[in-house]
Amino acid sequence: MSTTHDTPPASPFGSGPDDADAPTAIESKEDAGLSQGAIVRRKFFRHTGAMVSMIVLGLVALLAFTAQGVGPIPGWWIHNHVSSGPVVNPGGAPTWTLANPFSLGEHPFGQDDIGRDNFARVMKGTQISLMVMVIIGATALVIGTTIGALAGYYRGWLDGLLMRITDGFIIVPTIVVGAILGKLIGGPSFSFFGLPLSSYLAPMLGLVLGGILWTGLARLVRGEFMALREREFVDSARVSGAGDFRIMFTHILPNSVGVIIVNTTLLMSQAIVLETALSFLGFGIRPPQISLGQLINEYQSAFSTRPWLFWWAGLFIIIIALCVNFIGDGLRDAFDPRMKAIPSQRKMDRADRRRAAAGGTTVTAATTASAADTPPRSDGPTGSGRPEGPDGPAGSDDERDDQRKGEL
Repeated sequence: MSTTHDTPPASPFGSGPDDADAPTAIESKEDAGLSQGAIVRRKFFRHTGAMVSMIVLGLVALLAFTAQGVGPIPGWWIHNHVSSGPVVNPGGAPTWTLANPFSLGEHPFGQDDIGRDNFARVMKGTQISLMVMVIIGATALVIGTTIGALAGYYRGWLDGLLMRITDGFIIVPTIVVGAILGKLIGGPSFSFFGLPLSSYLAPMLGLVLGGILWTGLARLVRGEFMALREREFVDSARVSGAGDFRIMFTHILPNSVGVIIVNTTLLMSQAIVLETALSFLGFGIRPPQISLGQLINEYQSAFSTRPWLFWWAGLFIIIIALCVNFIGDGLRDAFDPRMKAIPSQRKMDRADRRRAAAGGTTVTAATTASAADTPPRSDGPTGSGRPEGPDGPAGSDDERDDQRKGEL
């Protein structure tokens, strides 16, 4: 009785034990000869969600900063966020409707009860919220990277001290800090460079919140530095005479930039939600300045009667938070070498055609038929895989020698 071993069908990537890794091989060939930065850019630009989010976020920022202007530079919108006027539609309803979507009208987002233009207020609030988000991210980036790098590189008593300080900041209640800051700035009227102190509430709030939210980034950077300081390139730099700070910020830091950028981006998405929550509770941005969270706080009572005053601010908060999150996901996938993109069917077919032109094996009807017509390999009666000889199954050399000795 013989056992039949079926011949596996030919693979479009050639035969062999590495056929399962063929899509990864195609990706590796595409990245061959590229630097690490070029590979990261290539992967990031191919991330559809990140690209769409960058375009949407850029359009939102461009619309907000050009509509209301920046500082002394005026915007193109005819109204500002503080001036009031006569109410055009009954109840301040928007002049932009789905019945005529190509006509914005004078107040496309509607008006409040005293005639202020809601579009101008939403655009100004988007400006402030984006500014606070960027300041929080930049502050947390600088503090977290510095503390994490020092703790991870030097270790020992300095690591213990910095990590205990980090633990202390973790337990600080952010809402309480925001409430104290708002109370201090909203108290006595001080002036700074000719402007009241309340005009600097947004950047000061960003600096304070960034000075609290750096703890997670510091722990991640510490772990990266502790792992990288034991690598051979660090030993080579130390032997060549490089100092500690040069090793930290010239050799180790560039190899940790992926973790830093990704987590800073995700922190910024949390920051805008935190700023919105503080402003909604009355502890963040307050009049005369305006933010998206402050708009929701101001118009929360109008949700059932004039919902357009509430919807637009909430919609822009969701758009900004989602865009920053998708950009962070794209950066994470681009920097992580373990994330392998599976080539599309078009790329696999193109690689198949190139291999066929070079004389390789492809999946065609002919190769499938030839694989089916391949005669099975016959094993011995014992199923051991040895071919049968004229006098029975052929054994090993030792078995044949024993047989000859018995005959003698």
